[in-house]
Amino acid sequence: MAVITDTGFLGMPMFRRGKVRDIYEVGDDLLIISTDRISAFDVIMDEGIPGKGEVLNRLAAFWFEKTADIIENHMLTCDMSVLPPEFAAARESLQGRSMLVRKAEPLPVECVARGYLAGSGWKDYRATGSLCGISLPPGLLQADRLPEPLFTPSTKAELGTHDENITFDAVIEEVGTGMAERLSEVSLALYERGREIAEERGIILADTKYEFGTFEGRVILIDEIHTPDSSRFWPMETWEPGRDQDNLDKQVLRDWLETTGWDKKPPPPTLPPEIIERTAERYRYIKELLLVG
Repeated sequence: MAVITDTGFLGMPMFRRGKVRDIYEVGDDLLIISTDRISAFDVIMDEGIPGKGEVLNRLAAFWFEKTADIIENHMLTCDMSVLPPEFAAARESLQGRSMLVRKAEPLPVECVARGYLAGSGWKDYRATGSLCGISLPPGLLQADRLPEPLFTPSTKAELGTHDENITFDAVIEEVGTGMAERLSEVSLALYERGREIAEERGIILADTKYEFGTFEGRVILIDEIHTPDSSRFWPMETWEPGRDQDNLDKQVLRDWLETTGWDKKPPPPTLPPEIIERTAERYRYIKELLLVG
């Protein structure tokens, strides 16, 4: 599969462009194309990662199927033969990295579920002893397993800016009490399902984020689920609280960028071939681990 970082070859107006996904309208539905773009520190790199889009699409489809009994999701099909004639010339390029989905109205919050203390959660805990306004026991270590999974929502930042953790009350202000409670309940149920399946495969799902939308008056799961771009995965065999963990994601890329003196603003440094390949290998590895059985 060729490396694709730009879908302008379709010659059609784009509905929305994210860091990784390009979205097009197909009748009343949406076509989500997972490109091979990769970002770090909220900046999109100039080079693509071979196979990355296919990994994201395969994993999202896998997890949508595994969690459909918890909540309806937006996936219709990954079979590009159903696309209308204007997509005929591009079907081969789109197959494997694309998904036809229902067009939902996104809700204005990021729904984060955490089972372990890492990332911004660890920073919040060190500073305040709490996480998104939830008090935690004293003495927890970095990467510790939390007493119970937590719903820790955040803002939905614009492209190029950072999400910020918010309290549950802030979610209520955005979407109302009933919807906030529903988002919390479903997010934690999805996380528990993901954690259970990942642990069967020797992987820790430390934390993850979900996006929801409304479709014909119903709340449904949209965007992606339990991919290396939306989740923090660690190998169970090397997990040890009190230190940084071996991340099964693009940490290889982040670590290299930290050595370059880059100011984390565009333009990014040119990625060496060995960093591109090592990052691609990480994505292939997590796909092979999760798609067992």
